[in-house]
Amino acid sequence: MLLPLMASAQMKFGYFSYEEAFKSMPEYALAQANLNDLKSKYDAETKRVEEEFNRKYEEFLDGQSDFAPTILQKRQTELQELLKKNVAFKAESAKLLKKAETDSFAPLREKLANVVEKIGAERGLAFILNTDGDACPYINPEMGEDLSQLIKEALR
Repeated sequence: MLLPLMASAQMKFGYFSYEEAFKSMPEYALAQANLNDLKSKYDAETKRVEEEFNRKYEEFLDGQSDFAPTILQKRQTELQELLKKNVAFKAESAKLLKKAETDSFAPLREKLANVVEKIGAERGLAFILNTDGDACPYINPEMGEDLSQLIKEALR
């Protein structure tokens, strides 16, 4: 019965903030800047199409009393199609931005995982905890090792 208790008493572990380590990587700033640039391009296009829709809608409102019924119906259909395309563009651009973020950060996440694995193996740790999101509200520093600085240095 004492064997499992003795084994767990000898188990060493490490901990660090994944997000803090991730954001400390030199490559993170470049990837984030590229994503921000892409996002601002999508935002500019979204604004342009919204302004175009608003302009056409105002023109429709201004002239609707003068339009023949078939022209009125045609213009309403055009506005509905334009609105539908704008909504589809917003959804598609959000999806593309998410994919770009995933693709941009994938090599950084892999690099961080490799560093964490290497440090864990070198230090003979049973596991390494991520302290983000209050996942570990308390860690006894005598039983675990804070690897934050060591990981950040290895990422540079």
